[in-house]
Amino acid sequence: VQLQASGGGLVQPGGSLRLSCAVSGFTFDHFCIGWFRQAPGKEREGVSCISGSNNTHYADSVKGRFTISRDDAKDTVYLQMNSLKPEDTAVYYCATDVIKQGSSWHVGEFGSWGQGTELTVSS
Repeated sequence: VQLQASGGGLVQPGGSLRLSCAVSGFTFDHFCIGWFRQAPGKEREGVSCISGSNNTHYADSVKGRFTISRDDAKDTVYLQMNSLKPEDTAVYYCATDVIKQGSSWHVGEFGSWGQGTELTVSS
């Protein structure tokens, strides 16, 4: 399984950006694919995931601002991020087999990680 994340950059507060995660060697149908992020000096946290049946999950901190979607024809998952805040600044990682239990997120035994893409929200 290979995951290639892209789309990070520098954005002003209130701005928007879309991250992409191209996935190969993975069957979309059976697992949740999603995003984690890690801010400087903080632990990695779950952000969002989308299941094979298109059920979506979001961390409370991004609900209403971020939207996850997938294009099966392109084997790509997207994270549209709107109304960005400085606290969204982090390295964003995509992953497969994302499991959300309550407010806890982790990657399951069949999961893989992509390399990170960095988002900086600053004026």
